[in-house]
Amino acid sequence: MAETAARRVSTGERINVHEKPGQLQKQLAARSIRLTRQRRVVLQVMETAPRHLDAGEILTRAQKIDPQITRVTVYRTLDLLKHHGLIDELDLLHLRGHRHYYESHGPRDHIHIACLRCGKVREFESELYEQLKQQIEQDCEMKITLARTEVGGYCKSCKSSGG
Repeated sequence: MAETAARRVSTGERINVHEKPGQLQKQLAARSIRLTRQRRVVLQVMETAPRHLDAGEILTRAQKIDPQITRVTVYRTLDLLKHHGLIDELDLLHLRGHRHYYESHGPRDHIHIACLRCGKVREFESELYEQLKQQIEQDCEMKITLARTEVGGYCKSCKSSGG
């Protein structure tokens, strides 16, 4: 599928990974929240991750930068970010059991597309999705502040191999 200004499709990496790092730090600083060295490392790991990470993966990557970081630090930082609405916690159709994944908000909402066989997760961003959210707001007389959509199916490789 060709990408246009009206839509973008990832090949498995996060669409918003190319956004400028440091946005989470700026947003926490704007809320006068103390940014410890260890929190900064966790934020750095999250903002530069090429794919969705669970808490264990965040911990492993953070400890490569600072071995003093603990699991408690990671979970407290994730809770802080969730509390302030700066990240989303995703289950990605429970493809890998009950693991939860975390991603920071990008400039636009997107749909997670997961292959039910190989587990590859792609992201799809579209003006049509934005229009659908506007239609929902209008028809349901509400302001949408959070939108998460996950779609499951079979990728091209799995479909052609009998999926």
